[in-house]
Amino acid sequence: MSIGFIKQALNVMQQQSRRRTPHRVNQWFKWLSPGLSVKRWFLISVAGIVLSGLGLAIWSGYTPIYWVLKLIRRGLLLITNTIPSYISGPVVMIGGLLLLVWGQSRTVGSITQVLKPGNDEELVDVLLAHRKLYRGPKIVVIGGGTGLSTLLRGLKTYSANITAIVTVADDGGSSGRLREEFGVLPPGDIRNCLAALADEEKLLTELFQYRFSAGDGLSGHSFGNLFLTAMSEITGDLERGVAASSKVLAIRGQVLPATLSDVRLWAELADGRRIEGESKITKAGGKVVKLGCTPANPPALPAAIKAIKDADYIIMGPGSLYTSVIPNLLVPEITSAIAATSVPKIYVCNIMTQPGETQGYTVANHIQSIDEACGQKLFDAVLVHQKSPSARALIRYAKEDSHPVFLDREAVTKSGRRVVSANVMNEDETGCVRHDHERLAQVIFRWYSGTPKGMRKLYKLFGKEYVN
Repeated sequence: MSIGFIKQALNVMQQQSRRRTPHRVNQWFKWLSPGLSVKRWFLISVAGIVLSGLGLAIWSGYTPIYWVLKLIRRGLLLITNTIPSYISGPVVMIGGLLLLVWGQSRTVGSITQVLKPGNDEELVDVLLAHRKLYRGPKIVVIGGGTGLSTLLRGLKTYSANITAIVTVADDGGSSGRLREEFGVLPPGDIRNCLAALADEEKLLTELFQYRFSAGDGLSGHSFGNLFLTAMSEITGDLERGVAASSKVLAIRGQVLPATLSDVRLWAELADGRRIEGESKITKAGGKVVKLGCTPANPPALPAAIKAIKDADYIIMGPGSLYTSVIPNLLVPEITSAIAATSVPKIYVCNIMTQPGETQGYTVANHIQSIDEACGQKLFDAVLVHQKSPSARALIRYAKEDSHPVFLDREAVTKSGRRVVSANVMNEDETGCVRHDHERLAQVIFRWYSGTPKGMRKLYKLFGKEYVN
């Protein structure tokens, strides 16, 4: 074996040793990484060793505590004798304050990283917003369809104490199929409300609204409907399924079905026909003169009644008059609970008439239909949109026999309602007209804060500055 080969082998071994040493050091330092729950037990072990040695010393007749304290005293005397007190005192105090600030800032930083990872918003701002939302007024919203979810999307920025009471009379589309195949209450409207109240609304809405386009038995179903159906099967009924889903999705507020009964709508039309089934009423294309349900007088969900009794503010609509709003009022206990409260109550009227339900209806006609369905006056004011849609939108809707709901102000006033008129519409590039969730919630909350009870409630919670 040559000398050169031996030198080459030694060089290789030295290089490997150099590479291995930093690697081993890094591996040891990894044991100090946060989250491994190793450091705390190591410190406890060290403390155990110290205490054991201290106990042994005391048992042997030594006085270790005395000598340690004496050593500390001598050290402090040496420092004070060497460095004047007017220098050493401030230095020690500043050092202590720096350690305190450093420790507290790292603590808050760690908490912030856990609670709001990847978010630039300050933790104190998050806590203040959370406090404001969860001290907000208790709002009950009654309805169904896309109109209700639009309203909830706006209201959740003002209060987290929201209860959405939703109709369960839907029998069409994915909800209808699940109702027939599994015997569950239709989850469609509840799904929309849960998505609207969730913090991660955009992603959750896309997920819950996703419809399968293929698959034996899956085609046409939305993921949200299947999710709620599965949760209902697991928990035992729709109420518990929705409550469990609300926790999973971390929504602001709660969503409740109006009843747990298997309700099916029927309508008597002006031409004498009797139509059964929510999805068939609109398709029948007649004028509804009477609306009912089978079974008649279904029992209300107790949680819904409690929410109405505890409410600071009650809102009805927007949504299809005969298939989203009024079906909730066919539950007698809900109607009685609303009538018994003295809190501010408002009805949000639709912007456009709906073919098959409200052709030619004015605002007063909408109010009259609600009053006749429940047999009494339930709300104090009606919110109507004040600005006409564009010509493009009017032409588009006219082709479907749909027109803007006309405000017959005198008739509405005679019904004993106050008119709240505001621009709450959003129109897209295709001429499709919808309520704007931000404007709608702002106007509704402004009206509530202007009522005597609303003003007192907000002043009590947030003070004069918030009310103004």
